[in-house]
Amino acid sequence: MKKLSRLLLSTATVIGFASMASAADPELTVFDWAGFENQALIEGYVAKHGQMPTYAFFADDDEAFQKMSSGFKADVAHPCSQMVSKYRDAGLIEPWDVSRIPEYGNIAARFKDSKIFADDGGVWYIPTDYAYTAIAWNTTEVPEADVASLNVFKDPKYAGRISLPDNTDDVWALALLATGVTNWTSITDEQFAAAAAWLREVHPNVRAYWSDPSELSQLMASGEVLLAWSWNDSIALMRAENFPVGFQRTAAEGATTWFCGYVNFKDAPGSEDKAYDFINAWLEHGSAKGLLENFGYAHSNDAAMTSITAEELAAADVSPVEGTLLAQTPIDHGMREKMLEEFEMIKTGF
Repeated sequence: MKKLSRLLLSTATVIGFASMASAADPELTVFDWAGFENQALIEGYVAKHGQMPTYAFFADDDEAFQKMSSGFKADVAHPCSQMVSKYRDAGLIEPWDVSRIPEYGNIAARFKDSKIFADDGGVWYIPTDYAYTAIAWNTTEVPEADVASLNVFKDPKYAGRISLPDNTDDVWALALLATGVTNWTSITDEQFAAAAAWLREVHPNVRAYWSDPSELSQLMASGEVLLAWSWNDSIALMRAENFPVGFQRTAAEGATTWFCGYVNFKDAPGSEDKAYDFINAWLEHGSAKGLLENFGYAHSNDAAMTSITAEELAAADVSPVEGTLLAQTPIDHGMREKMLEEFEMIKTGF
């Protein structure tokens, strides 16, 4: 795992990661979330080719899509589920040949149950990882009773001490849950307006909108932020440094779950064979342990997950939640664009 001390880095260091990656395998470029250049996830690829792929990084799904739409070239990328239709509609990706992916059949059916991911044209998306977004809190400064409700983000006691993700999907999942919506595939105008009003009420309390787990970890480790809407990996980073952080997935209104995976680009510059070696390495059973230990995430491959104990899942806060969950599945393009535009206005104070 990257320790927190290694991740308290400037943007210049992230650029350094990219330049280091340029010395890796030039025949496969992976466009991924910062931090996913982790050998524990693809040991089989490294064993076969003697080196890691080349990595380029993005901070959020919208940034990644815009970069690919503008002509950036990569072989595979790691979007979350709600973005796949955008890549398809833009004609940027091609189907995977699952006859070359032996573990595809072991991916849990719930991650494949969408015509966006697989249809008569083929399989467009290989789900790989999932986790949650929930309340992270400094357990020495914030009483556990305070995080029983998502409305803690509106509490004036924590003005200037909270952080929300600079991520359209996660921030709207939070606002919708907080205003009583648990299925975002059919949002009414009234529900949208209520969620937007909730975010505007919370905005004055926000110290920073975090863009990646290392930034959030730094904000909480420094004491600037006491409460955040967080992914599991920020929690894993802080716990690795013995920082006192809790992860409240059972707030009264619920939590949200999401999953991500890999798409295969058309006219990719590198080796198609290595793209399949990469995804097969990701789906190998050993990668489930690497994913849990390094990110606090669970693997989409049910067969691989049999090597993980219930106690290990619980310790990483990625065990199944008994309660309300908003699943971040694909939503209507028009609604998501509306969310994106409204969130940009909210962040600027309008």
